[in-house]
Amino acid sequence: MAGPVADVGVFGGSGFYTFLEDARSVEVSTAWGAPSGPITIGRVPIGRAGLATSGDDHVSADDDVRVAFLPRHGPDHRHPPHRVNYRANVDAMRQLGVRALVSPFAAGSLRPEIKPGDFVVVDQFVDRTSGRADTFYDQFDEGPRHAPLAEPYDAKLRAILLDAAAAAGVTAHDGGTVVVTNGPRFSTRAESQWHRAAGWHVVNMTQYPEAALAREAGIPFAGIALVTDYDAGLDEAPEVEPVTQETVFRVFEANLDRVRELLLSAIPALARR
Repeated sequence: MAGPVADVGVFGGSGFYTFLEDARSVEVSTAWGAPSGPITIGRVPIGRAGLATSGDDHVSADDDVRVAFLPRHGPDHRHPPHRVNYRANVDAMRQLGVRALVSPFAAGSLRPEIKPGDFVVVDQFVDRTSGRADTFYDQFDEGPRHAPLAEPYDAKLRAILLDAAAAAGVTAHDGGTVVVTNGPRFSTRAESQWHRAAGWHVVNMTQYPEAALAREAGIPFAGIALVTDYDAGLDEAPEVEPVTQETVFRVFEANLDRVRELLLSAIPALARR
């Protein structure tokens, strides 16, 4: 590609299959195969949000922000979490030239204070997946490549998302650990209790290896959870029912406008990261 095509990249999660109107579809081929589906490129006016910006100003005040959007499960949710081509998805965003990559995702809460409908701007993950292609470096042809990942989520992007959440008047928890399970099944009660006892906050099936691959690709990355349920239930609230697929999709759909509004508010500042 001749120069960057997009400024900000967004992965769509369960129920989040389209984003911007008047977007054009682009096909991107990668060495890792095809991404989950066509990527759409749309524009967000810089003047949409009055959030403070940080870092170098890559975008002038007269420009729109070009946003690349890709639903990670495909436009019809055909790809289960353990079969998503994460390498192709992240590499496609790299080829498009995005300088910030945001990953909204549905999550189950492991804490009574983190309620369905809340957002969590996570700062750590724990990987409990297996069998996923999770690195671009299958061989060290040019020498060792060991990515540092002590802080997997970009602090500046996280701050921008928290500011956008505050401006939108939504509850967003600052920090939290997401434990990533392989799926597509949900947790047993014993697994959920284990995750809670370990001190983790939310559970999801897709944040790994997205975050690790973004680091290898050199793209600042942030994950924001929309809490849809309480996983397998809460010990202190036996009346809480375990999660079902229907619950996840229903709650996410009911909050999808809030997800979009938060992203639209944040994108001008994300482009200036």
